Amino acid sequence: MHRTRWRSIRVIALSGIALGSILTATTQTAQATPTGPDVSSWQHIDGRMIDWFAVRRSGHQFAMVKATEGLSYVNPYFVPDSLLMRAAGVARGTYHYAQPGLPPEPQAALYAAVVLGQNGPLDLPPVLDMEHSGGLDPAGLIDWTHRYLNTVRTLTGRMPIIYTYPNFWKSAMANTNAFTAYPLWIADYRGNDQPEVPGGWPTWTFWQTTDSGSIPGISGRTDVNVYSGAQGDFARFAHMGGLTGSG
Repeated sequence: MHRTRWRSIRVIALSGIALGSILTATTQTAQATPTGPDVSSWQHIDGRMIDWFAVRRSGHQFAMVKATEGLSYVNPYFVPDSLLMRAAGVARGTYHYAQPGLPPEPQAALYAAVVLGQNGPLDLPPVLDMEHSGGLDPAGLIDWTHRYLNTVRTLTGRMPIIYTYPNFWKSAMANTNAFTAYPLWIADYRGNDQPEVPGGWPTWTFWQTTDSGSIPGISGRTDVNVYSGAQGDFARFAHMGGLTGSG
């Protein structure tokens, strides 16, 4: 996952009728196995925008977008990407890149404020990206993670998703099984039929299969992910068709 410069952009506003048509068409053309990229400022090479309409035409139903990191960083492309994704009918997941060396509650509050609750049409549940320990031992990191997730649940009303790597979870988190109630987004690029699932999770929800995929509309390489169906119907999970409520 993951930086770059800001350029001025133009966002095309769609009427409510047009958005409703896109949501309906997206639901009707759903793939058996939904797929999508995850992006940050890194995918905006030389300030170029992502063509989310091309992403959707190529068959991808969702994308994960970096929103925040630590206590102060906001992805400068988060707002335009979010608006253009919705216009194109791409379901949006958003993630906070954890900095466990800093307190969790303010990080959760920053994230929740930037993503506006993550409860609108075409919104997947919030995501916590866990890749660094911040110098904490496993017990401290487990406590940090509980506190962050509890705060995000309170602020958004949705059950967050945890993103991680097998080796990180097994080492930095002591392979704890304390988070199996949360959906798992696992990164495993080894080309197996299924990813390695650590931490006692009975299954995975999203699988990041590569960090060097090529998708129309996105400059350069990007991560690519697949949805397993573990959380049931993808359209409902992603609030397609104007569905509301907790994830």
